[in-house]
Amino acid sequence: MDIKSKIILIYGPTASGKSKFAVALAKKVSGEIINADSMQVYKQLNILTARPTIKEQKKIKHHLYGIVSVRNSFSTGHWLKLAIKKIYEIKKKKKVPILVGGTGLYFNSLVNGLVKIPNIPIKFRNRIRLMQKKDGQEKFFEKLLKIDPLVRNKINKNDVQRSIRAYEIKSYSKKSMYKWLSHTKPKFEDDDFLKLYLNFDRNKLLEKIEKRVSKMIKLGAINEVKKFKKLKSPNKSSVNKVIGIQELTNFLEKKIRLNEAKELIFIKTRQYAKRQTTWARSKMLSWIKVDPKKTFRLS
Repeated sequence: MDIKSKIILIYGPTASGKSKFAVALAKKVSGEIINADSMQVYKQLNILTARPTIKEQKKIKHHLYGIVSVRNSFSTGHWLKLAIKKIYEIKKKKKVPILVGGTGLYFNSLVNGLVKIPNIPIKFRNRIRLMQKKDGQEKFFEKLLKIDPLVRNKINKNDVQRSIRAYEIKSYSKKSMYKWLSHTKPKFEDDDFLKLYLNFDRNKLLEKIEKRVSKMIKLGAINEVKKFKKLKSPNKSSVNKVIGIQELTNFLEKKIRLNEAKELIFIKTRQYAKRQTTWARSKMLSWIKVDPKKTFRLS
């Protein structure tokens, strides 16, 4: 396999050493790194999102890190457009694009294409949500099957979020979500990619998460949250979901002690890592599992 002709994708749970792995690989194959983490795009959240260090970024050229203000929205579509542009720019320089991060949706959009579903008005979406809440999931799912039989055996009857999404898409666009999906075409061929999943031992990962939480506090995560709160980002923005913001805000407001905040951050990070692993098991079956310590065997 000629790795230097590939677009390399590196996915793994949080704290699995993706950044370090990517830098080591980039040195070996003459690559440049593109961010594929939805929270590391924000300028003002360097510590809480565990953005690659200045030292790491000096060693190898990094792209799409800290490019958006927390006051602005940033979608998967925005990322995909920028990522594709960077891939072409890096290839033009005869270097290897290496996309690294823990956002499964970003990688999915790059590999499989992004579904171009029309924007659905928020009032329309809220109406569907209220219907589901009023009917209950069982009755709501039966309604969904009547208007969109294509979802049968594709959506779990207990999956509330996907059921609502499928219902609003069919109701608004008059076309099944799966019809939209079937018309989606990616920019690159599957053979263009080398897809790597960092398979990290769970117990060691938990140790790393615990150390990372303590390190974040020492590096100034509390001050970062203070500054973030002053910026007053939109309440519904995804940036507010960054682990540590709510917990440290509660600490600053003297609702909890620092040790409690740290423990909550650890628990949420552990849960997030589990969700990332579950995503990989269900949607990244063809990805090559690698040990982060065996970087140079890949070539």
